[in-house]
Amino acid sequence: MRIEVLHIDECENWERAGDRVREALDRLGDRSTAVGYRRLQTSEEAASVAFAGSPTITVDGEDLFPNGAQTTELACRIYFTPNGVAGLPTVDQLVEAISAHG
Repeated sequence: MRIEVLHIDECENWERAGDRVREALDRLGDRSTAVGYRRLQTSEEAASVAFAGSPTITVDGEDLFPNGAQTTELACRIYFTPNGVAGLPTVDQLVEAISAHG
């Protein structure tokens, strides 16, 4: 499994997103999967991946939280969490999504 956090510098949630992914993997007992990071700087780079705003978390190249909102704009992303709209998913949401991915 390859996990990557796609991000732009202007949205500061990307580092915390990676930390939460690592925590989710730890809860799942997966200590071997690395969390990679890819900084996107152009619309062309965003168009070449499953980017839906920063941070987008992908597993094997697919958006872990697909919502049909892929974009080439270098913009921040929002997630719908149990506590309302946020700039990144909760650890529990990540655990559930990673588990569902297989």
